[in-house]
Amino acid sequence: MSVKKPKLKMGILGVGHMGQYHLNVVSSMNTHEMVGIYEENQDRSLELAAKFETKSFSSIEDLLENVDAVTIAVPTFLHYQIAKKALEYDCHVLLEKPMTQKLEEAIELQKLAKDKKKILQVGHVERFNGAVMELQKIVTDPYFIEARRFAPYNPRIKDSGVILDMLIHDLDIVLNLVTSPVVNFSAMGRFIKGPDYEDIASIQICFENESVATLIGSRVSQNKERIMNITQDKSYILLNYANQDIEIHRQASTAFLTTREEIKYSQESFVEKLYVHKDNPLKSQHQHFYECITENAIPLVPEEKDIETLKIALKSIEQIKANRK
Repeated sequence: MSVKKPKLKMGILGVGHMGQYHLNVVSSMNTHEMVGIYEENQDRSLELAAKFETKSFSSIEDLLENVDAVTIAVPTFLHYQIAKKALEYDCHVLLEKPMTQKLEEAIELQKLAKDKKKILQVGHVERFNGAVMELQKIVTDPYFIEARRFAPYNPRIKDSGVILDMLIHDLDIVLNLVTSPVVNFSAMGRFIKGPDYEDIASIQICFENESVATLIGSRVSQNKERIMNITQDKSYILLNYANQDIEIHRQASTAFLTTREEIKYSQESFVEKLYVHKDNPLKSQHQHFYECITENAIPLVPEEKDIETLKIALKSIEQIKANRK
């Protein structure tokens, strides 16, 4: 006889672009009770509440008094303020990335969550991409990692640059794949659409074990691309985030054939396509959040890794701005 799981009373603060995705997912989960939402735009809040058959709250405090946990999907500059309030109301918090705009604010939130004995999970949804989860099983000691994340310009993103908006996903994944301390990193970038936030960035990271990672991001590209290449002993791994596919290249060999007209070059390798169970990463993220709260599951990523990821992201932005000057 199966034991019925307790329902988690859930609220969502901010139901803009990303918040609506959270609302759609949570409303479909039988482990959650979708108590209600809060959105500064009350017309939008009422419209979505009616659509998803939940309640539109008129204040953040009113919602926090009626839930066990919240997803916070407000603009980045409000993350610290609202997450702190939610923790003070004894709510578990799933906070959209980036965690905060300042490192000291993130450290304070983690300390508060620990003091309150509450789960504070950062919404790095790519962690729950099926292919990324498979990487943890097949990546052992990488020599070199290259990540590329390109997208066309989106005027909706107004409070962060390409590093905090896009590259932070790859930074999070790389720091959790390489089991060695970071000894050095450097960043370069360019401002295209305005003077405040970088639109192109490249971050190179060197680890104590001599592994090297290069992350390249652009949000002014004419195509959308999200891939990661990993080179390690006897294998080369190609990950496509978009379709959650993994290819493993092994036993590579090269050959040259010289004729009077030209030099021909060929490369051969055995290619293994890995089967990946494809699920909705956002749903998997909420399921993990639920299990950490109700079943004492161990968080997928240690809290110190969240701080390290944010630290490198913020210092990379500082480097890019300093180089521009």
